[in-house]
Amino acid sequence: MSVLADLQPTRVFYYFEEICNIPHGSRNTKAISDYIVDFAKGHQLEYIQDELNNVIIFKPASPGYEASEPVIIQGHMDMVCEKEKGVAIDFEKDGLRLMVDGDFVTAEGTTLGGDDGIAVAFALALLEDDSLQHPKLEVVLTVDEEIGMLGAYDIDLSMLQGRKMLNLDSDEEGHFLTGCAGGMSLNVDLPVHYIVQKGLELRINVTGLEGGHSGAEIHKEHGNADIIMGRILQTVMDHTPMGIVRLAGGLKDNAIPRECTTKLLIPEESRNMVEKLLNKLNTTIKNELSVADPNFELEYSFGNVIEGKMLDYASVNRVVYYLRTVPNGVQHMSQVMSGMVETSLNLGIMELTNESLHTVTSLRSSVSSRKEDLKNRVCNIVEMLGGEYAIEGDYPAWEYKKDSVVRETIGQIYEELSGEKPVFEAIHAGLECGIFSEKIPDLDCVSFGPANFDIHTPKERLSISSTQRYYQLVTEFLKRSK
Repeated sequence: MSVLADLQPTRVFYYFEEICNIPHGSRNTKAISDYIVDFAKGHQLEYIQDELNNVIIFKPASPGYEASEPVIIQGHMDMVCEKEKGVAIDFEKDGLRLMVDGDFVTAEGTTLGGDDGIAVAFALALLEDDSLQHPKLEVVLTVDEEIGMLGAYDIDLSMLQGRKMLNLDSDEEGHFLTGCAGGMSLNVDLPVHYIVQKGLELRINVTGLEGGHSGAEIHKEHGNADIIMGRILQTVMDHTPMGIVRLAGGLKDNAIPRECTTKLLIPEESRNMVEKLLNKLNTTIKNELSVADPNFELEYSFGNVIEGKMLDYASVNRVVYYLRTVPNGVQHMSQVMSGMVETSLNLGIMELTNESLHTVTSLRSSVSSRKEDLKNRVCNIVEMLGGEYAIEGDYPAWEYKKDSVVRETIGQIYEELSGEKPVFEAIHAGLECGIFSEKIPDLDCVSFGPANFDIHTPKERLSISSTQRYYQLVTEFLKRSK
C-alpha cells in the first residue's frame, strides 16, 4: 500500500517511495542501479551503467529545443543508514517504513535517505514527463557518495555534451551552493593484544546525542560519542586498573556518532569508587552539553565477576591515548567567508576487533594545504602508536565561479516564484561538484534541493511543500534553457 500516493508532485513522490522500498545504503547500490536502468529501458531512453553501478541516462530535447545546450541533472543514489536504538531493520535487505506527518515525509525509526533519494526521484520524474519543455537532458546518478564520492571519482563523463549542471544534493530552501570543501576518509588501525584475566564486568553506554552531518552540522559542536567514550575510559583508567573487552561507536564516517558502547573488566573492589566517578562525570558532561545535546546520557551497569579476554595494559593505553589526542571537530574557521567552517574532522566509526582498534575519520577543508596538514597530524599520532592508515576518497574542493549563467538564471527564477532573494553560499560539506568540475572543463553548476532536516539521523524529514516548489523551480529552469 502506497503511503505517498496522494502527495504532489505525484510522480516525484511515486518514485521516491519506489526508491525507499529498495535497500540502497552505500556499497549496496546494485539493486537501485538496476531499477534505474529498468526505468530507462522501459522508457526507451539511452543509458550507460558502469561496473560501479553509476548510471547515466540521456533524453533528447523536446521540440524547439534541439539546438539548445544540454543540461546535466546530477545526484547520488546511496543513502546513510542510521537507526534508532532497538529498531528492527536490516538495511541490506529491508526497505524503509515511510510516514507522513503534516508537511513532512519521514521514516519510522531510521534515516529517510532524502539525501539524496529526492534527486533520483526528481530525475526519473523529469525523464518520464514528455509534456515538459527542455533541452537534451543528461542525467548522472552516482554511487557511494556518502563514503567518499567513490562513484563520481571513477565515472567516465567524456560522452557528456552539457556544460550546465544542476546538482540536486542540498537541503536548505532558499540557499544555493556555489562552492564546497574538499575532503577524504582516513582509515586507521591501531594494533592491540589480548590477555585472559579475571574481573568485574562493567558496561558503559554513551547515548542520547543529537549527531548530524559531519560537514553541514559540525559547527554546532554536538558531542561525538566516540570522543566522549575516550574521556570516560581515561577517567576510569586513571583511578583503577581496567581491561577493555568490547568497544564500538558510530556507523558512518560522515555522521557524528550518537552512541558508543564499551565493556570493561575492573577489580571487584573498585566498584563503588568507579560508580561515583561515572555519576560525577555524567553530571559534568550533561552540563557541558546542556544546549547542544540536552538528552545526553552516560549509562552504566555492573555484571558478574568473570574470567575473560581483554586488552592488555599497553593496548588499553594505546587506545585511550589515541582517543584523547586525535583532533576532532572544527579546527579552523574560514578567513574569507564569515561564519563558515574551513577545516574540520569527525571520528565517525570506531570498532575494536581481534587485531586492532579500527577507526574511520572524515576530514574536510576548503584549503587544500590545511587538509593535507591535518591529515599529517593524525597520521603522525598513528605512526607513533605503531598503527597503520589508509586514505580513501580524497576529493577536491569546488571553487566559486565568478561568472555563472546557471547561478543567475536559477536565482532569478527562485525570486520570481517565491518573492524572496536567494542566498548563494559555499558549504563545508563535500559535494560531487568539485570532482565534476575537474572532469568537465568550464562546467557551470549550482547545488540546491528541497528542505530536508536532520539528514544522516533518524530524525530526518523531507518537506512536502518545499519539494513541490523546487520541482517547479527545476522545470522552469529547463523551460528557460532554450
